[in-house]
Amino acid sequence: MLQAGAIIGIIGGGQLGRMTAMAAAQLGYHCHIYTPEKNSPASEVARVTTVAAYDDEKALKAFADSVDVVTFEFENIPHASLALLEEHVQVSPNANLLKLSQNRLREKNFINDLEIGTAAFGAITSQEELEMGVEAFGAPAILKTTEMGYDGKGQVRIEKDSNLSKVWESLDTKEAILESFVPFEMEISVIVARNEQGEIAVYPPVQNIHKNHILAETIAPAPIDDG
Repeated sequence: MLQAGAIIGIIGGGQLGRMTAMAAAQLGYHCHIYTPEKNSPASEVARVTTVAAYDDEKALKAFADSVDVVTFEFENIPHASLALLEEHVQVSPNANLLKLSQNRLREKNFINDLEIGTAAFGAITSQEELEMGVEAFGAPAILKTTEMGYDGKGQVRIEKDSNLSKVWESLDTKEAILESFVPFEMEISVIVARNEQGEIAVYPPVQNIHKNHILAETIAPAPIDDG
């Protein structure tokens, strides 16, 4: 367990990093932000900020030496950078988890290997594979980049009359994932946290409301039955 006054290193300087730093301050911790972005939202509320590229090994090592533990606020950072940090300081979640979660194909295959259901999906590397996938899944369907997508970016909804050639070109990627469309009443999220002793905390489900594929509102707790 971190002692009061410990320094938490956060990779990424966005809004989630800002909220993490603010929550950490209320618990008596300090935060050191590592981001390539100048004047980032998180740096405004952190004790220290390092502005450097995510693959700057010298800066990463100095950052690791200055903090007690490292975490990250989003998944679009190089896996190798976290692996380097792990040689010098505790990183939670670890680099292997980042590698798994930052690629939608790896992530979904992992979930299915645990016998947890997902929407039907398939790897797409060409327009021809996209055409076959849409024929198999039907429309509507969602085509997404496997990596670097967020806030509605890197994804396209495919309808029956969509021009698949233009859809494929629009993503400008060599690897994508096609997901069948699942009708739903609402989207909910559940946060589960586990400490080094194996103790697990499960937080109440929250409802997510999106506008133009971007999260606009979260309702906590979600208006659902306990069952």
